[in-house]
Amino acid sequence: MADDSFDVIVVGGGPGGYVAAIRAAQLGMKTAVVEREHLGGICLNWGCIPTKALLRSSEINHLLHNLGDFGFSADNIRFDLAKVVKRSRGIAKQLASGVGYLLKKNKVTVIDGQGRLAGPGKLKVGDRTLEAKHIILATGARARQLPGLESDGRLIWSYREAMVPDMMPKSLLVIGSGAIGIEFASFYLNMGAAVTVVEVMDRVLPVEDAEISAFARKSFEKQGMKILTGATVKSAKKGANDVTVTVEVGGKTQDFTVDRVISAVGIVGNVEDLGLEGTGVKVDRTHVQIDGFCRTGEPGVYAIGDLAGPPWLAHKASHEGVLCVEKIAGMDVHPINWTNIPGCTYCAPQVASVGLTEAKAREGGREVKVGHFPFIGNGKAIALGEPEGMAKTIFDAKTGELLGAHMVGPEVTEMIQGYAIARTLETTEADLMHTVFPHPTVSETMHESVLDAYGRAIHF
Repeated sequence: MADDSFDVIVVGGGPGGYVAAIRAAQLGMKTAVVEREHLGGICLNWGCIPTKALLRSSEINHLLHNLGDFGFSADNIRFDLAKVVKRSRGIAKQLASGVGYLLKKNKVTVIDGQGRLAGPGKLKVGDRTLEAKHIILATGARARQLPGLESDGRLIWSYREAMVPDMMPKSLLVIGSGAIGIEFASFYLNMGAAVTVVEVMDRVLPVEDAEISAFARKSFEKQGMKILTGATVKSAKKGANDVTVTVEVGGKTQDFTVDRVISAVGIVGNVEDLGLEGTGVKVDRTHVQIDGFCRTGEPGVYAIGDLAGPPWLAHKASHEGVLCVEKIAGMDVHPINWTNIPGCTYCAPQVASVGLTEAKAREGGREVKVGHFPFIGNGKAIALGEPEGMAKTIFDAKTGELLGAHMVGPEVTEMIQGYAIARTLETTEADLMHTVFPHPTVSETMHESVLDAYGRAIHF
């Protein structure tokens, strides 16, 4: 009986679940993780990590085909797709085993199987009934399937198939230009495929600031990517080894025959078979509703990560996991501020942001000051051979509060944390202006953007 009784049970071992479990164990709580498939979840096994490995390979391929810019030359440049995929899968496997080690090190019990609520404080896993005062649901999400465009594993791919291709398509159509769609579009473009992106909204990367979105689109198209916005996929007809997709744009239809299609049109929360029926847990469009401390409407039941809604980011899930557990432990914690969670897209050029877009700030009735700085004015970016980019900052004109920061260009996914820290610390423009940025670094663009918002930019 003692082996089935815990202080905290976490259902799901992804970046939200396993982090929550480790933090609970650190705080002295007897903890278990129930995982039906693989520790590390989608992010580690089929998302964040392996895609970055693929994108790194595509960056190298791009550099190798542009060696002349750096004074080098090489003949017969080629790649082995199987080895590219094998490296990506190996990295995912390495990190997944690391999660298992961390859970064992922290004395977290790992239970294989599907967890289902079975009454107050109870969770059923197969024939076993576990008990805990606190149950955290961290079951994640899966790819949304469009009717008539369901992934078949061969001609129409979801992110899973796109991550382990058995062939390099000469032509590819990507449906959806959010982070997942654009990252795959960027990968395959830099590996030599002809890529077309179809987006139903009026711009690519629609959650980003409009200026950043426009800049990114211009860069993608300069690289050869074909982009259709305000476009709807009407049908897809499969051939022996290709797909003909009919797309409607501005009332007119166009047919595109491509080797493969990637569907990246959002995600659906894994709310099925969790035993939510008859509980106080409320579900809205496949996502569990929570308060600022990740509590559901059912006492003792919590939800974190993708299951609990946007933003669908691994670091948001991890943060929620820690916050949720620390609240359970009675610690003094602040409710999560979703606007302080940075978003990163690892396409080429990279895109990163935190806080409000300019449009959102103005819609909220704010009087704003906006600064820009182009990477073409930055010595390090030019030296890297990557001068395409921009930093944009948005401040409250009355208080100097940093409302939002948006970047596109080389390594901006590494730099955005500077602005994230600034927002967390409630930094003003004066603090940022008086911060000394090292030279030569691409991060100097961040400083110059702040200065530009107040008419003080030096190099622009």
